[in-house]
Amino acid sequence: MTATCSKCGTHLEAPWKFCPECGAGSVKHAEAELHVHERAPARYFVVGLFFGAIAAPVFIIYGTMICLLGPWMVVGIPMILLGIASPILGPYLAMNAVRGKCPHCGVAISSVGPRGAFYCHACSQKIVVKNRQLLKAEAERPAGVQPAV
Repeated sequence: MTATCSKCGTHLEAPWKFCPECGAGSVKHAEAELHVHERAPARYFVVGLFFGAIAAPVFIIYGTMICLLGPWMVVGIPMILLGIASPILGPYLAMNAVRGKCPHCGVAISSVGPRGAFYCHACSQKIVVKNRQLLKAEAERPAGVQPAV
């Protein structure tokens, strides 16, 4: 932090209460820049942790039972790994989810995880997520997606 003496104008590198040159008591310190930090979206962290804690034993138990069937180990081992990772994945997906109303039809919706765009379950319109807000997309819907009736 740099400061200057109000009496003689000496540049000081350390925060001084008195000027070492002239002994003046009022030393002007340069204002520190304030950094604005965005708050972490930890609003739904506990819900995700609860989901992960419930899903973990289910995946581990069913994965172990499937592994006992022999060749189905190909399915059982990923289920066990998913069970081990679910206490971490649950809060991650819940914290990155954006909740709000569809900008097209007004239905309450939620994006799952860190996705840039998704389709509304009620009106099948594309919704874009920008700065944690739900916005209408400019692009057309893919050929396979039909609007809800």
